[in-house]
Amino acid sequence: MRMYDIIAKKRDGGTLSDEEIQFFINGYVKGEIPDYQVSALLMAIYFKGMTDRETASLTMCMANSGETVDLSSIDGIKVDKHSTGGVGDKTTLIISPIVASLGVRVAKMSGRGLGHTGGTVDKMEAVPGMQTSIDREKFFDIVRKVGVSVIGQSGNLVPADKKLYALRDVTATIESIPLIASSIMSKKIAAGSDCILLDVKTGSGAFMKTVDDSIRLAQAMVAIGEHVGRKTIALITDMDRPLGNAIGNSLEIMEVCRTLKGQGPEDLTEICLELAANMLFLAGKGGMQECKKLARRQIDNGEAFAKLKEMVAAQGGDTSVLDDSTKFEQAKVKYDVPALSEGFLYSMNTEQCGIASVELGAGREKKEDSIDFSAGILLRKKIGDYVKRGEVIAEFYSSSLDKCKQAEKLFESAVFIHPEKPEFVPIVHGRVTADGVEKY
Repeated sequence: MRMYDIIAKKRDGGTLSDEEIQFFINGYVKGEIPDYQVSALLMAIYFKGMTDRETASLTMCMANSGETVDLSSIDGIKVDKHSTGGVGDKTTLIISPIVASLGVRVAKMSGRGLGHTGGTVDKMEAVPGMQTSIDREKFFDIVRKVGVSVIGQSGNLVPADKKLYALRDVTATIESIPLIASSIMSKKIAAGSDCILLDVKTGSGAFMKTVDDSIRLAQAMVAIGEHVGRKTIALITDMDRPLGNAIGNSLEIMEVCRTLKGQGPEDLTEICLELAANMLFLAGKGGMQECKKLARRQIDNGEAFAKLKEMVAAQGGDTSVLDDSTKFEQAKVKYDVPALSEGFLYSMNTEQCGIASVELGAGREKKEDSIDFSAGILLRKKIGDYVKRGEVIAEFYSSSLDKCKQAEKLFESAVFIHPEKPEFVPIVHGRVTADGVEKY
């Protein structure tokens, strides 16, 4: 078998066999196939696409290219959740305790933030003492005893994806649905859960900018999951506005706690109830309406917040900050951002808001950058609110006034105020299952 023939076959629109895909992945991971040949194949895939079977085969070859996690020693159904990334997206730390408090196991590996999107692991590390680098046996033990543990990705998990993603990033082949879908699903499958819920973001703060593109990606990922025997559902959720009011690590943990106490922003609460209900549905806890009521009950009775505290304690975190947010490290500078005109807050470029938070110190532009956990943005006005000129629409938190001034320019360019009220946009656009697409 030759890589040349595989490239030519895909270039001409052919369908690759399982053996050809395995040969390509194994050879690339071992260093036997050079970057320039893999680049050529990636470009051929970009233009010619892949069938569902090809995409599933590529996903499984990538998932098996390194270590895999075997969760069979943990009793019960294990449900995982993945978000395609967004601004203010702290849903993992809300829905995981809700689901775990109802007896569904959540053994989750999450990532760090890069660019305008925040990372769950960074948010967790804003809690003093919180450990996110935990060896596998301790991770399993916490899941057995507490029902939930969220840690950083570790070990030699899916090395093929690391190599392919780095190459796609510099060869203009990122925007390929089969390649995006296999990248995401290979990591989820290698992580070992029985069921997978996908939160596919759409809009200005998301990778996929339109609902139709987001649905196509969701369909590809659901097809992969079902093809390899994992029950999979995807929700299409809005990222044309930051999620909730808080952007930044400590600020988002505070909002997580408020939401689990029943005091969270309406949009964040709504999306978390939908996500949690779908995770419970996948685990066989009942129909969708019943599962949504169960999720709401766990917030109302305090059991979900208690489960978050239990997980944080098991991973070495100081739970006192969850009860009293003043115990978090406080930012040196608080800066009010006023509205420049009067009217309705019509739209926000969510990606620009995320970049503004990075400018304040809340995120990274490069992997080696450090994070100021106290930095970030609190939105005082949301899309659809009426504002007067000079009224505070956001509060900035940072270590310096200069950073606030720079971030203000970015934030102002993201905000559009208009005399007319914007049309209502749902926070959840649709649901994709093996049976089809349900638009909300």
